[in-house]
Amino acid sequence: MKIVCIGRNYAEHAKELNNPVPTEPLFFIKPDSAVLRNNDPFYLPDFSDDVHYEAEIYVRIHKKGKNIEEKFAPKYYTEIGIGVDITARDVQQRCKEKGLPWEKAKGFDGSAPLSGTLPLTDLPDIQDIHFELHINGQMVQRGWTGDMLFPVNRIIAEASKYFMLKIGDLIFTGTPAGVGRLNAGDRLESYIEGRKMLDFQIR
Repeated sequence: MKIVCIGRNYAEHAKELNNPVPTEPLFFIKPDSAVLRNNDPFYLPDFSDDVHYEAEIYVRIHKKGKNIEEKFAPKYYTEIGIGVDITARDVQQRCKEKGLPWEKAKGFDGSAPLSGTLPLTDLPDIQDIHFELHINGQMVQRGWTGDMLFPVNRIIAEASKYFMLKIGDLIFTGTPAGVGRLNAGDRLESYIEGRKMLDFQIR
């Protein structure tokens, strides 16, 4: 299982980090060792002094596919959840300055806390879903999938050109504005359409 992530898929998030708004999807990969389930705590790594949260809707692939046409993409997923793309921002910045890959800033162990999934039959259209991240009881991110620069079906079509999508793979669809630093003792709670999906602590 792999996590295919799209970067800068919400214009306001790209702007808050002083990044250009992309004209085509930007992908990176998290390995299965990044997954953190069951509301297990996340332990801050010793190689970073600036670890950030990025809440994202994800879709779970349930059918193997390659070179999927956008119009057929809905046949490849039936469930969504919410995850947190935890990022070692200082490590990422150093990599970017040197033109190096981001994997050690994005794909390290435990860097993808995941909720369980919800069937799409219980939700509005995939491009009309609201989600939130709260830290210590305060809302820090509020997103609407309609604001995506590249909608879910386009993401799947583009990603499948480069990566064979397999059953159980996850597609992280990008984070809205409001990202920030995590500190030991923080409690993170995430919601899809008002339903609490994820509740874990930072240690």
